[in-house]
Amino acid sequence: MDKKQIKSFIGELEKTKERNIVVIDFANIDRWENSLGWKIGIEKLGQLSKHFTYGKKFLRRFYYGEDYGPKDKSKQLTPWSEKIMMNARYSGFEIITKRVKYIPDEKYETGFIKKCNLDIEMAIDLIREKNNYDTAIIFSGDGDLACVCEYINKEFKKIIYVFGARGHIGKELTDAESAGIIKDILHVEDFEYRLNLDRNS
Repeated sequence: MDKKQIKSFIGELEKTKERNIVVIDFANIDRWENSLGWKIGIEKLGQLSKHFTYGKKFLRRFYYGEDYGPKDKSKQLTPWSEKIMMNARYSGFEIITKRVKYIPDEKYETGFIKKCNLDIEMAIDLIREKNNYDTAIIFSGDGDLACVCEYINKEFKKIIYVFGARGHIGKELTDAESAGIIKDILHVEDFEYRLNLDRNS
């Protein structure tokens, strides 16, 4: 997308922003940084989301696992996780979270892997909130979300846009776009200038 197309796209979504839901799969987004070469900050996502949805906080949904470290009984978030949660609250998102699991695995230098998948929560919320939105804007390249996209499109006639990074978009999502289930897949890196413009305005 060039700047003119982006301006037109944002303008069209602004017309319906009282009936749009934004879903931020931040664990997925966080993995895009290395290939993009720039950091997609939560503040930038919040600023961009304000063009797409208005008023109802529960329609700006931020999914990310709370990390309390490897000790099961710990009640103190890791500094990094605490910072993410604070920035998400400051940026006006409804935060949906659950505790990160530390699973022992000797193949890793740390001795464990971290796991916290919120795909089911995203799917349930997109169905649960069906009466509150007409258009879904999903920031994630996770192909597992193609199933719920197909369901809400066919059952409830929802319009769906997906934001992903080049090279980080699941084949299931591109297939869903080809089938007309997802209206369009946008490349978030094309929007970098807009994110910077919003930040500096």
